[in-house]
Amino acid sequence: MERIGCGTVLGGRYGLERPLGRGSMGHVWQGRDRHLGRVVAVKVVSAELLADPAGRGGALRRFEREAKAAAALDHANIATVHDAAITDEVCWLVMQLVEGATLGQLLDEQERLDVESAVAVAAQVCSGLAAAHAAGLVHRDLKAENVMVGRDGVVKILDFGLVKVVADSGPRLTSTGEQLGNLQCASPELLTGAPALDARSDLYSVGCLLHQMLAGSPPFDAPTPLALVAGHLDGKPPLLADCGVDVPAGLQELVTALLAKDREARPGSAAEVYGTLGPHLPAAEPGPGALRRFGPEDPRRPFVLPQAPYPV
Repeated sequence: MERIGCGTVLGGRYGLERPLGRGSMGHVWQGRDRHLGRVVAVKVVSAELLADPAGRGGALRRFEREAKAAAALDHANIATVHDAAITDEVCWLVMQLVEGATLGQLLDEQERLDVESAVAVAAQVCSGLAAAHAAGLVHRDLKAENVMVGRDGVVKILDFGLVKVVADSGPRLTSTGEQLGNLQCASPELLTGAPALDARSDLYSVGCLLHQMLAGSPPFDAPTPLALVAGHLDGKPPLLADCGVDVPAGLQELVTALLAKDREARPGSAAEVYGTLGPHLPAAEPGPGALRRFGPEDPRRPFVLPQAPYPV
């Protein structure tokens, strides 16, 4: 296995420039497409997974699924996949590099968002999820670190690295004991390993994110993983009013519905959630002046015209 690092060129085309982060399946690098001269993000499957004979086959199959599933999605609120390759030594996925900050970074800095900004982020996330769910895909790992707010204000979902093809009847490729997603946003059915995981699992995660954006903390914020899992399975999420946040009654009702333990009690689709969020979105003024009146660094500027979900 060749050593991957700064200066490595993958496929004779993508030069790695600096590390951006590490996920459950590998490292993400800032790279440069030498053919087109553009900056890209490159995800490389971790050497540890490829070096383990027991895990190599599963990692390769899951990576191939990720590449094909992500490449099939074309939506303004989902990071675009440009290229992918699986070789004997390394697997890599080339994606759009989104300039900006993750939602997690924004919340670390601001603690919480105002109602209109939080709703606009959630609406754009639902817009992207609506397209993915229509294609038969479930993200399974939706969390604040996988939501990017670009400098242009467009919200993009990152890393469909643990997607599940809903229509696929084949065996699950998840290794026994592997932690899927982020416990702070994991749905009860994901934590219990329920079969036929569907789009409503992602909607539970949207509820967790919306609660966190509004309240400044996730609905279940326990000190240990076991206690956190217990909260998702049996705990009652606090009302936003109990967290000192005043929100419209309809918005609290939506958050409560999204966080229902029984997925049958949640909204039926991401497009439906977007429609419910609609009355709480910032009012948009016609014409380009609606954007010009905000300074380029004003955090409200990105959310004047959030993307609508497709298909409705």
